Amino acid sequence: MNGWHLHSPASWMAPNAFRICTLHGRILTLKQDPTHLHYKVTWPEKRSSPLTSPSVANGPSENDDTEALLRHYFSLNLDLGSLYDQWSQADPNFRKRAPKFMGVRILSQDAWEALIGFICSSNNNISRISQMVHKLCKHYGPLIGHIGDEPFHDFPTPDALTGKQVESHLRELGFGYRAKYIAETARMVAEEKPGDWLETLRNPENPGFNTHRVPEDQHATYKEAHEQLLTLKGVGPKVADCVCLMGLGWSESVPVDTHVWQIAQRDYKFGKTKTKTFNKAMYVAVGDHFRALWGKYAGWAHSVLFTADLREFSDRVTKKEETDVVNIKEEIVEEDIPLTKRTRKAVIKPETKKEETDVVKIKEENVEEDIPLTKRKREAVVEPETKKRIKMEVKTEVKTTVTKTVKTTGGKTEMTTEVKTEIRIERRLRRPRTGTRQ
Repeated sequence: MNGWHLHSPASWMAPNAFRICTLHGRILTLKQDPTHLHYKVTWPEKRSSPLTSPSVANGPSENDDTEALLRHYFSLNLDLGSLYDQWSQADPNFRKRAPKFMGVRILSQDAWEALIGFICSSNNNISRISQMVHKLCKHYGPLIGHIGDEPFHDFPTPDALTGKQVESHLRELGFGYRAKYIAETARMVAEEKPGDWLETLRNPENPGFNTHRVPEDQHATYKEAHEQLLTLKGVGPKVADCVCLMGLGWSESVPVDTHVWQIAQRDYKFGKTKTKTFNKAMYVAVGDHFRALWGKYAGWAHSVLFTADLREFSDRVTKKEETDVVNIKEEIVEEDIPLTKRTRKAVIKPETKKEETDVVKIKEENVEEDIPLTKRKREAVVEPETKKRIKMEVKTEVKTTVTKTVKTTGGKTEMTTEVKTEIRIERRLRRPRTGTRQ
């Protein structure tokens, strides 16, 4: 959560772009090109190394674990391409959106940094969250060094945030009600919890970087870790899931806020209510639904769709959202026609551009056929050769029901989609009355 600073007027992939951040007691400068990630390390002892190129023969020294840190931090051990393929096979909506957002990774952050950082995120935007984290480091974290004239501090420890004046000082710095949550949570972790308490909540399959191994019988499950985090001040279900996913290695954790709830309703037909608020039962149900659909790394898949739905990336999405609503507009025009039978056919044509769409188009065709007058159900005392003005009223009702079923067997997830469309067409013929009034 310790923010990366972009040092370039252009984007991250621009030729001169680079980012700087403090991480695990050092200052890291990163630069990316289309094939490699280059890094530079600034140590507290003011040791430094030039940008490390993959073509340089001299590797890192025995005491420099920066490459291992970066591989852990960016979870480079995971084959992201295979995961995208797995999610695309299980989820047509993911298959439709993901190609424009390849390479979205979950950072393996320090658990304590993630905890405080996500407390700061409550009812906040990214810019203010970054400012708050920067202020915490500047006022309470140890100084590591300078890049030019700019100082860089590491993230403060729990003990550093337990002072009596911390809450009031944080309020002065603009933290608002979060100041109390940060100070109280720091006190609980530093004074009431065992020293390795957060590590006992970690997924044993994803250990922290350079942390002490906790005996396997002392590790909590994902659900237990989530419940334990809820005992802290300022930690609700979403913040707890964010910490589980990004700070404790629980890749199946799916943080659900109002934004994700809207995605679940819009793209997965989840629930019928249009309210922006949802209760605990809804929260759990959405998370369980995505875990059943995406599997062990559901939190990663969720982050791809979350990113795809952000407003700043809307320019990548060129196709308008498709819905299951069928709108039919009919116009009845009066004209002189022979007294013939009009047959209206309703042809249902599924959308053929994409298999995953649920859109049903209605195409109506009018076919005229001359038939003897005796075939009409209603008797009309009219000579066959006469022509009359006939007004036809047509009322069409269309009801489309989409049923999606997810079945998981032996780790393999299958989804079936059933589309049922009912069409009701009511027609009325009205002719002018003959004769004159007396």
